[in-house]
This record gives sequence, C-alpha cells and structure tokens, in this order.
Amino acid sequence: MIETALVVPFFNHEAAIERTIDGLRSTGLRCWLVDDGSHAPSRPVIDRIAHREAAWLTVLRHPRNRGKGAAVVTGLRAAAAAGASHALQVDADGQHDLHDIPRLIERAARSPAAIVTGVPVFDQSVPRARLHGRQLTRLWVGINTCSWHIADSMCGFRVYPLAPILRLLDAGRMGRHMEFDPEILVRAVWAGMEVIGVSTRVAYPPGGVSHFHLLKDNMRISAMHARLFFGMLVRAPILLARTLRRVRA
Repeated sequence: MIETALVVPFFNHEAAIERTIDGLRSTGLRCWLVDDGSHAPSRPVIDRIAHREAAWLTVLRHPRNRGKGAAVVTGLRAAAAAGASHALQVDADGQHDLHDIPRLIERAARSPAAIVTGVPVFDQSVPRARLHGRQLTRLWVGINTCSWHIADSMCGFRVYPLAPILRLLDAGRMGRHMEFDPEILVRAVWAGMEVIGVSTRVAYPPGGVSHFHLLKDNMRISAMHARLFFGMLVRAPILLARTLRRVRA
C-alpha cells in the first residue's frame, strides 16, 4: 500500500489555482502547495486558500522565484518528511485532467518503485511551438536513455516514489527550472528505475498563463540535454543492455 501526497508548484497562477484546488479537494490526499516567489496579486489568493483548506493543504513559500523544479523539490521533501511514500505532482495552471488522478495512483500502487508519468493527449488548444518542442525533447531523452519508451518527459502530472527520488536529488545537482521534469526522468532511468506512462488529456485553457520562456527555457533545456549526452556515453553499454532485455521480454 502506498501513501500518496499532492505537490503543487505555483507561480503567478492566481486565476487558475482556485479551480485546481477545488478539483484536488475530493481526492482526500494531503497537499503541499509551494508558492515559488509569486508576485503580489497572488498572495491574497494563496492566503485565502491556505486558511480555507487548512485541514488538508499546507502552503510553503520561497521568498524569491527559484524555478519550477526547485518548487517541486521543496514539496517532495516536505511530503516525505510528513511520512508520504509517494508524491503526485500537479501543475497549478489547470491543464491537467484531475479525473485521471485515481488512474495514476492505481498504476503507481501496482509498481511502487516506478515513476508513473502522464502522457498527454492534446486537443486543438495546444500551441504548435510547444508541441514541436516536446517532440524534440522526446528525441533527446530517447538518445540520453538509449530507449524510446518514455513517450513524454515534459508532463508535470506524475507520481514519484519519494525514497529513490530523494536519493537521486541528494546525489548531485539537478536543474531547477523547466528542465527539471525531463532531467529527473533521464537520471531515474540511469539509476535503474522504471518510468511508466499513462495517457491523460491535457488542454490549454483560454486565457491561460504560461511561464515557459521560449528563449531562456529552451536554452536551459538544450544545455541540460548536452550535459546528459556526455553522461549517457559512459553509461551507454548498460543502458543498451537494459533496452535489449526490455525488447526481448
């Protein structure tokens, strides 16, 4: 049996967060909402949520913006310290279909040592540039893991087994911005962890706010892929052997 908590990284999504929290309340899970140094208009919204949902939700705050990955890590550590065995990451922007939470948790319960990550099924609202960027990142993740079994590495809707993930985080420096989501999957594969995909609908709500900076974040992601490529080279024999065993199984 796994003990799952919710981790919600938040940065200036005051227009969407109420709807996200309303959707999470019915799960009955404890939640850590990590405010990553949001601007002033977000603060009263978060304060209101913290007061209203105090029975099941805890707000943690970074005094300055440190990046999405840093917010996720803060939430993961807090959930683990409170006794959770797993954490379900949910983005604050309302893109995820929260009705799929039971499916992700059920799959994680069947494979408690694995990362279970959403594989987006997009509707027509997806920006073409974001879709092409995801396809390029999938290519690089395939190269850096010597495998194509990770169908999407950018989806921030996933269940982490906390003990092995915290060991990965403690073992070395990892990107703390938008590059965190794909990098932790690659490093998890390097460490011998399984990554399981579960299809889930993803929509971009009208008027939604994205904090993905095309130039800055793509540069960070490109630098991350380059670092990982050289790490892959020394691990390639082991990674290729694992991939061959998976194909033959």
